[in-house]
Amino acid sequence: MENERSAGLIEILTAVGSGLLWVAQSVAMAFYHIVYAVTHPQLWLDWTDKEAIMRFVYYGGSVEFFFAVFAIFLVVTGVGLWRNGFMWGCVRVLEGFANTVGHLFAWAGLIMVIQQIIIVFIQRIFARPDIVLGFGIPLEMDISWWSEELKLYNAMVVALCCTYTFVQGGHVRVDLIYSALRFRSKKVIDMVGSVLFMMPMAVLVWMYGWFFLWRHLITPKPSASDTLDRLMLKSRAVRWNVETIGFSPNGFNGYFLFKVLLVAFAGMVFLHAVAFLYRSFLEWKEGEASANKYLDRDNLGEDDDAYEGAH
Repeated sequence: MENERSAGLIEILTAVGSGLLWVAQSVAMAFYHIVYAVTHPQLWLDWTDKEAIMRFVYYGGSVEFFFAVFAIFLVVTGVGLWRNGFMWGCVRVLEGFANTVGHLFAWAGLIMVIQQIIIVFIQRIFARPDIVLGFGIPLEMDISWWSEELKLYNAMVVALCCTYTFVQGGHVRVDLIYSALRFRSKKVIDMVGSVLFMMPMAVLVWMYGWFFLWRHLITPKPSASDTLDRLMLKSRAVRWNVETIGFSPNGFNGYFLFKVLLVAFAGMVFLHAVAFLYRSFLEWKEGEASANKYLDRDNLGEDDDAYEGAH
């Protein structure tokens, strides 16, 4: 029995050691891959070359890309630990990016309301089956097309304003323990949440969403299980085949845009997870006096009824 346990323990330690060695090798190779990709952009950005398209598709959802991002994260984090001012700068840039994108695409909510009002007027008062926009060569679409397009505006708000809402403190939270903890204990929980929940979720959504997107843009359809060599073989027959099928005959036919938003959502959540991790660490290190330092929340005014943030 003891021999079996010892053998099992050795196997576990060997597997762990092999896994750690593979991670270390992948991180080391990531720097080579980054330099090679930057110095040879024509291999993956020249989309007049079909093989370049397939390389872009493969590497965008590959293990190599994951470790390239991970390597950059390690370097930036290392520099930030050495120079906290640099880490604060990263926080301000990433939160500023979330706020800028959120402010821009929040207008999609207003456009959605205005478009819905126009649809009601055109359909109920003027009894028209379509809406025509533009001069010279007009954009003429059926009422059902404009009605179904409203989903796109809603998706823009959800996908691209998510991190902005996080910065503004606007997400609904269920708090049973967190509020009763000390300041530094809260920051530890925030750091753990960033690393164990936000980042892995964003990575999983990206990995699956990336190939889900490209399966609706080109044929032959790529698969997450395809190797680079197999995609190179498929590149001989590759052609653009953008999804234009709607749920109704005259309905909205740009559903591939939802796949683009899914990938954009995952990327923005990952970036903000990094920003939240850095902010939590810096506030933990500097103490309660640094709470919400450099945090740019919307201010609705100076009156008694005004408040800060989207609560």
